[in-house]
Amino acid sequence: MTQPSIQSVAIVGAGAIGGWLGVRLGRAGCQISALARGDTLNALRTHGLRLNLGGEWLQCPVDASDRAYQLGAADLVILAVKAPALPGIAPVIGPLIGRHTTVLTAMNGVPWWFFEGFGGALKGTPLPVVDPHGAMARAVPARHVLGGVVHASCSVDSPGVVRHHFGNGLIVGEPSGEQSPRAQAVVAKLREAGIDATLSPQIQKDIWFKLWGNMTVNPVSAITGATTDRILADPQVRGFISAVMLEAKAIGAKIGIPIDQQPEDRHAVTRKLGAFKTSMLQDVEARRAVELDALVGVVAELGRLTQVPTPFTDALLGLARLQAQTLGLYPADESPLAQPPRQG
Repeated sequence: MTQPSIQSVAIVGAGAIGGWLGVRLGRAGCQISALARGDTLNALRTHGLRLNLGGEWLQCPVDASDRAYQLGAADLVILAVKAPALPGIAPVIGPLIGRHTTVLTAMNGVPWWFFEGFGGALKGTPLPVVDPHGAMARAVPARHVLGGVVHASCSVDSPGVVRHHFGNGLIVGEPSGEQSPRAQAVVAKLREAGIDATLSPQIQKDIWFKLWGNMTVNPVSAITGATTDRILADPQVRGFISAVMLEAKAIGAKIGIPIDQQPEDRHAVTRKLGAFKTSMLQDVEARRAVELDALVGVVAELGRLTQVPTPFTDALLGLARLQAQTLGLYPADESPLAQPPRQG
Protein backbone atom coordinates (compact mmCIF):
# COMPACT_ATOMS: atom_id res chain seq x y z
CA MET A 1 0.00 0.00 0.00
CA THR A 2 1.32 3.42 -0.92
CA GLN A 3 1.93 5.99 1.79
CA PRO A 4 -0.68 8.74 2.05
CA SER A 5 0.38 12.22 1.01
CA ILE A 6 0.88 14.89 3.70
CA GLN A 7 0.50 18.31 2.15
CA SER A 8 -1.55 20.25 4.70
CA VAL A 9 -0.77 20.41 8.42
CA ALA A 10 -2.91 22.09 11.08
CA ILE A 11 -1.27 23.05 14.35
CA VAL A 12 -3.44 23.07 17.46
CA GLY A 13 -1.27 24.69 20.10
CA ALA A 14 1.17 26.96 18.27
CA GLY A 15 3.44 27.30 21.28
CA ALA A 16 6.94 25.94 21.79
CA ILE A 17 6.61 22.43 20.34
CA GLY A 18 3.77 23.21 17.94
CA GLY A 19 5.67 26.20 16.61
CA TRP A 20 8.90 24.23 16.22
CA LEU A 21 7.18 21.48 14.26
CA GLY A 22 5.09 23.92 12.26
CA VAL A 23 8.09 25.87 11.00
CA ARG A 24 10.09 22.75 10.16
CA LEU A 25 7.18 21.19 8.25
CA GLY A 26 6.37 24.47 6.54
CA ARG A 27 9.94 24.76 5.34
CA ALA A 28 9.59 21.20 3.97
CA GLY A 29 6.75 22.29 1.70
CA CYS A 30 3.66 21.68 3.81
CA GLN A 31 0.83 24.19 3.92
CA ILE A 32 0.60 25.20 7.58
CA SER A 33 -2.52 26.38 9.35
CA ALA A 34 -3.02 27.03 13.05
CA LEU A 35 -5.94 27.22 15.41
CA ALA A 36 -5.03 30.10 17.70
CA ARG A 37 -6.43 33.07 19.55
CA GLY A 38 -5.45 36.35 21.20
CA ASP A 39 -1.90 37.64 20.79
CA THR A 40 -0.75 34.41 19.15
CA LEU A 41 -3.43 34.67 16.48
CA ASN A 42 -2.48 38.28 15.74
CA ALA A 43 1.22 37.42 15.54
CA LEU A 44 0.66 34.48 13.21
CA ARG A 45 -1.51 36.54 10.88
CA THR A 46 1.10 39.29 10.77
CA HIS A 47 4.43 37.43 10.72
CA GLY A 48 3.65 33.72 10.43
CA LEU A 49 5.61 31.33 12.63
CA ARG A 50 9.22 32.17 13.43
CA LEU A 51 11.88 29.84 14.83
CA ASN A 52 15.33 30.56 16.21
CA LEU A 53 17.26 27.41 15.37
CA GLY A 54 20.81 27.66 16.71
CA GLY A 55 20.97 31.36 15.91
CA GLU A 56 19.44 30.98 12.45
CA TRP A 57 15.98 32.49 12.02
CA LEU A 58 13.47 30.42 10.06
CA GLN A 59 9.98 31.58 9.14
CA CYS A 60 6.93 30.13 7.45
CA PRO A 61 3.56 31.64 6.53
CA VAL A 62 0.54 30.38 8.44
CA ASP A 63 -3.17 30.44 7.73
CA ALA A 64 -4.34 31.24 11.26
CA SER A 65 -7.84 31.50 12.69
CA ASP A 66 -9.70 31.07 15.95
CA ARG A 67 -12.45 29.22 14.07
CA ALA A 68 -11.61 25.70 12.93
CA TYR A 69 -14.24 25.74 10.19
CA GLN A 70 -12.37 28.60 8.52
CA LEU A 71 -9.29 26.39 8.23
CA GLY A 72 -10.97 23.16 7.15
CA ALA A 73 -9.73 19.59 7.25
CA ALA A 74 -5.99 18.91 7.06
CA ASP A 75 -4.00 15.83 6.13
CA LEU A 76 -2.23 15.99 9.49
CA VAL A 77 -3.34 17.71 12.69
CA ILE A 78 -0.64 18.17 15.32
CA LEU A 79 -2.15 18.46 18.79
CA ALA A 80 0.53 20.21 20.85
CA VAL A 81 -1.45 21.83 23.65
CA LYS A 82 -0.92 21.21 27.34
CA ALA A 83 -3.35 18.78 28.90
CA PRO A 84 -5.39 21.38 30.84
CA ALA A 85 -6.37 22.95 27.50
CA LEU A 86 -8.04 19.79 26.15
CA PRO A 87 -11.54 20.48 27.54
CA GLY A 88 -11.56 23.70 25.56
CA ILE A 89 -10.21 22.00 22.44
CA ALA A 90 -12.68 19.11 22.31
CA PRO A 91 -15.76 21.13 21.24
CA VAL A 92 -13.98 23.05 18.46
CA ILE A 93 -11.48 20.72 16.78
CA GLY A 94 -13.98 18.79 14.66
CA PRO A 95 -13.75 20.80 11.40
CA LEU A 96 -10.01 20.11 11.18
CA ILE A 97 -10.57 16.35 11.01
CA GLY A 98 -11.62 14.90 7.68
CA ARG A 99 -12.20 11.30 6.73
CA HIS A 100 -8.49 10.58 6.21
CA THR A 101 -6.96 13.06 8.69
CA THR A 102 -4.26 11.81 11.05
CA VAL A 103 -4.15 13.47 14.48
CA LEU A 104 -0.65 13.34 15.99
CA THR A 105 -0.62 13.96 19.74
CA ALA A 106 2.63 15.70 20.70
CA MET A 107 1.89 16.20 24.38
CA ASN A 108 3.31 15.41 27.80
CA GLY A 109 1.95 12.68 30.02
CA VAL A 110 -0.49 9.83 29.51
CA PRO A 111 -3.03 10.61 26.74
CA TRP A 112 -6.74 9.80 26.77
CA TRP A 113 -6.26 7.08 24.11
CA PHE A 114 -3.56 5.20 26.07
CA PHE A 115 -5.47 1.89 26.18
CA GLU A 116 -6.59 1.91 22.55
CA GLY A 117 -5.30 -1.33 21.02
CA PHE A 118 -3.16 -2.00 24.08
CA GLY A 119 -3.29 -2.96 27.75
CA GLY A 120 -4.31 -6.60 28.04
CA ALA A 121 -7.25 -6.79 30.43
CA LEU A 122 -7.38 -2.97 30.47
CA LYS A 123 -7.60 -2.67 26.67
CA GLY A 124 -10.17 -0.03 25.76
CA THR A 125 -10.39 1.36 29.30
CA PRO A 126 -11.15 5.09 29.33
CA LEU A 127 -9.14 7.42 31.57
CA PRO A 128 -11.52 10.03 32.99
CA VAL A 129 -8.67 11.67 34.91
CA VAL A 130 -7.23 12.94 31.62
CA ASP A 131 -10.48 12.98 29.63
CA PRO A 132 -13.41 13.88 31.87
CA HIS A 133 -16.71 12.66 30.41
CA GLY A 134 -14.90 11.28 27.32
CA ALA A 135 -14.93 14.61 25.49
CA MET A 136 -11.66 14.10 23.59
CA ALA A 137 -12.47 10.49 22.75
CA ARG A 138 -15.63 11.69 21.05
CA ALA A 139 -13.98 14.70 19.39
CA VAL A 140 -11.04 12.69 17.99
CA PRO A 141 -12.20 9.15 17.15
CA ALA A 142 -9.57 6.53 17.90
CA ARG A 143 -9.11 5.64 14.22
CA HIS A 144 -7.55 9.09 13.62
CA VAL A 145 -5.05 9.02 16.50
CA LEU A 146 -1.30 8.63 16.08
CA GLY A 147 0.85 8.85 19.20
CA GLY A 148 3.90 11.06 19.53
CA VAL A 149 6.64 11.52 22.13
CA VAL A 150 8.74 14.67 21.86
CA HIS A 151 12.41 14.68 22.83
CA ALA A 152 13.25 18.32 22.24
CA SER A 153 13.42 21.47 24.34
CA CYS A 154 11.88 24.66 22.94
CA SER A 155 10.50 27.85 24.45
CA VAL A 156 8.34 30.76 23.35
CA ASP A 157 10.16 34.10 23.17
CA SER A 158 6.94 35.93 22.29
CA PRO A 159 3.67 34.95 20.57
CA GLY A 160 4.52 33.14 17.35
CA VAL A 161 8.27 33.25 18.04
CA VAL A 162 9.88 29.98 19.19
CA ARG A 163 13.44 29.23 20.30
CA HIS A 164 14.90 25.74 19.96
CA HIS A 165 17.33 24.79 22.74
CA PHE A 166 18.33 21.15 22.38
CA GLY A 167 17.05 17.79 21.23
CA ASN A 168 15.54 17.04 17.83
CA GLY A 169 13.65 13.80 18.38
CA LEU A 170 10.06 12.76 17.84
CA ILE A 171 8.90 9.18 18.33
CA VAL A 172 5.74 8.26 16.43
CA GLY A 173 3.57 5.18 16.76
CA GLU A 174 0.13 3.73 16.24
CA PRO A 175 -1.74 2.96 19.50
CA SER A 176 -2.04 -0.64 18.23
CA GLY A 177 1.67 -0.89 17.39
CA GLU A 178 0.91 -1.42 13.70
CA GLN A 179 3.53 -0.20 11.23
CA SER A 180 0.83 1.51 9.20
CA PRO A 181 1.29 3.42 5.93
CA ARG A 182 0.13 6.64 7.56
CA ALA A 183 2.59 6.29 10.45
CA GLN A 184 5.39 5.66 7.96
CA ALA A 185 4.26 8.69 5.94
CA VAL A 186 4.33 10.96 9.00
CA VAL A 187 7.80 9.75 9.96
CA ALA A 188 9.03 10.26 6.40
CA LYS A 189 7.64 13.81 6.26
CA LEU A 190 9.15 14.68 9.65
CA ARG A 191 12.54 13.39 8.52
CA GLU A 192 12.22 15.43 5.33
CA ALA A 193 11.64 18.43 7.61
CA GLY A 194 14.88 17.74 9.49
CA ILE A 195 13.35 16.09 12.56
CA ASP A 196 14.95 12.92 13.96
CA ALA A 197 11.73 10.91 13.73
CA THR A 198 11.48 7.23 14.55
CA LEU A 199 8.61 4.75 14.29
CA SER A 200 7.84 2.89 17.51
CA PRO A 201 6.40 -0.63 17.75
CA GLN A 202 4.86 0.28 21.14
CA ILE A 203 4.32 4.00 21.60
CA GLN A 204 2.81 3.47 25.05
CA LYS A 205 6.20 2.25 26.28
CA ASP A 206 7.86 5.42 25.00
CA ILE A 207 5.19 7.56 26.64
CA TRP A 208 5.55 5.72 29.94
CA PHE A 209 9.34 5.89 30.00
CA LYS A 210 9.35 9.64 29.42
CA LEU A 211 6.66 10.04 32.07
CA TRP A 212 8.75 8.01 34.52
CA GLY A 213 11.08 10.96 34.99
CA ASN A 214 8.70 13.85 34.35
CA MET A 215 6.02 12.79 36.82
CA THR A 216 8.29 13.40 39.81
CA VAL A 217 10.79 16.17 39.15
CA ASN A 218 8.13 18.38 37.56
CA PRO A 219 5.73 18.59 40.52
CA VAL A 220 8.54 18.61 43.11
CA SER A 221 10.11 21.59 41.34
CA ALA A 222 6.72 23.31 41.18
CA ILE A 223 6.22 22.84 44.93
CA THR A 224 9.74 23.83 46.00
CA GLY A 225 10.77 26.32 43.32
CA ALA A 226 14.07 24.46 42.99
CA THR A 227 15.95 23.61 39.82
CA THR A 228 16.56 19.95 39.01
CA ASP A 229 20.15 19.89 40.18
CA ARG A 230 19.17 21.02 43.69
CA ILE A 231 16.28 18.56 43.81
CA LEU A 232 18.47 15.56 43.01
CA ALA A 233 21.27 16.75 45.28
CA ASP A 234 19.01 16.46 48.35
CA PRO A 235 19.09 12.81 49.55
CA GLN A 236 15.68 12.93 51.27
CA VAL A 237 13.96 14.47 48.26
CA ARG A 238 15.74 12.13 45.87
CA GLY A 239 14.68 9.17 48.00
CA PHE A 240 11.05 10.30 47.91
CA ILE A 241 11.21 10.71 44.14
CA SER A 242 12.71 7.23 43.80
CA ALA A 243 9.83 5.78 45.85
CA VAL A 244 7.29 7.37 43.52
CA MET A 245 9.16 6.03 40.50
CA LEU A 246 9.17 2.51 41.90
CA GLU A 247 5.39 2.65 42.20
CA ALA A 248 5.11 3.73 38.55
CA LYS A 249 7.55 1.00 37.57
CA ALA A 250 5.33 -1.62 39.25
CA ILE A 251 2.29 -0.27 37.40
CA GLY A 252 4.14 -0.43 34.09
CA ALA A 253 5.03 -4.06 34.69
CA LYS A 254 1.34 -4.84 35.29
CA ILE A 255 0.17 -3.25 32.02
CA GLY A 256 2.87 -4.67 29.76
CA ILE A 257 5.44 -1.87 29.67
CA PRO A 258 8.22 -2.91 32.07
CA ILE A 259 11.12 -0.54 32.74
CA ASP A 260 14.51 -2.23 32.99
CA GLN A 261 16.17 0.69 34.81
CA GLN A 262 16.28 1.74 38.43
CA PRO A 263 15.42 5.28 39.59
CA GLU A 264 19.10 6.12 40.14
CA ASP A 265 19.77 5.34 36.47
CA ARG A 266 17.23 7.98 35.46
CA HIS A 267 18.54 10.45 38.04
CA ALA A 268 21.98 10.18 36.43
CA VAL A 269 20.50 11.12 33.06
CA THR A 270 18.65 14.11 34.54
CA ARG A 271 21.78 15.32 36.33
CA LYS A 272 23.59 15.53 32.99
CA LEU A 273 21.13 18.19 31.86
CA GLY A 274 22.42 20.55 34.56
CA ALA A 275 20.41 23.14 36.45
CA PHE A 276 17.13 23.87 34.73
CA LYS A 277 13.58 24.82 35.57
CA THR A 278 11.02 22.19 34.64
CA SER A 279 8.03 23.10 32.51
CA MET A 280 5.70 22.78 35.50
CA LEU A 281 7.79 25.18 37.57
CA GLN A 282 7.73 27.63 34.67
CA ASP A 283 3.94 27.28 34.51
CA VAL A 284 3.61 27.98 38.23
CA GLU A 285 5.85 31.04 38.00
CA ALA A 286 3.83 32.32 35.04
CA ARG A 287 0.56 31.45 36.83
CA ARG A 288 -0.54 29.06 34.09
CA ALA A 289 -2.62 25.91 34.65
CA VAL A 290 -0.47 22.90 35.55
CA GLU A 291 -0.49 19.43 33.97
CA LEU A 292 -1.03 17.42 37.15
CA ASP A 293 -3.70 15.13 35.76
CA ALA A 294 -1.69 13.83 32.81
CA LEU A 295 1.59 13.54 34.73
CA VAL A 296 0.66 12.43 38.24
CA GLY A 297 -3.07 11.95 38.70
CA VAL A 298 -3.29 9.40 35.93
CA VAL A 299 -0.57 7.30 37.59
CA ALA A 300 -2.59 7.21 40.80
CA GLU A 301 -5.61 6.18 38.74
CA LEU A 302 -3.63 3.43 37.00
CA GLY A 303 -2.53 2.23 40.42
CA ARG A 304 -6.17 1.75 41.34
CA LEU A 305 -6.92 -0.01 38.05
CA THR A 306 -3.97 -2.40 38.46
CA GLN A 307 -4.29 -2.75 42.26
CA VAL A 308 -0.75 -1.44 42.79
CA PRO A 309 -0.50 0.60 46.03
CA THR A 310 0.62 4.18 45.35
CA PRO A 311 1.02 5.95 48.73
CA PHE A 312 4.02 8.04 47.61
CA THR A 313 2.37 9.02 44.33
CA ASP A 314 -0.81 9.95 46.23
CA ALA A 315 1.22 12.14 48.60
CA LEU A 316 2.98 13.90 45.73
CA LEU A 317 -0.32 14.43 43.96
CA GLY A 318 -2.02 15.80 47.05
CA LEU A 319 0.75 18.28 47.82
CA ALA A 320 1.12 19.50 44.24
CA ARG A 321 -2.64 19.75 43.76
CA LEU A 322 -3.14 21.72 46.97
CA GLN A 323 -0.43 24.16 45.98
CA ALA A 324 -1.89 24.59 42.50
CA GLN A 325 -5.40 25.07 43.88
CA THR A 326 -4.12 27.66 46.36
CA LEU A 327 -2.59 29.59 43.47
CA GLY A 328 -5.71 29.23 41.34
CA LEU A 329 -3.94 27.01 38.79
CA TYR A 330 -6.10 23.91 39.27
CA PRO A 331 -9.87 23.65 39.80
CA ALA A 332 -10.72 23.38 43.48
CA ASP A 333 -14.04 21.56 43.21
CA GLU A 334 -14.17 19.80 39.85
CA SER A 335 -11.16 17.48 40.05
CA PRO A 336 -11.81 13.80 39.27
CA LEU A 337 -8.81 13.13 41.52
CA ALA A 338 -10.29 14.66 44.69
CA GLN A 339 -11.08 11.43 46.43
CA PRO A 340 -9.83 9.89 49.68
CA PRO A 341 -6.76 7.64 49.54
CA ARG A 342 -7.22 3.90 49.54
CA GLN A 343 -7.10 1.98 52.78
CA GLY A 344 -4.91 -1.06 53.23
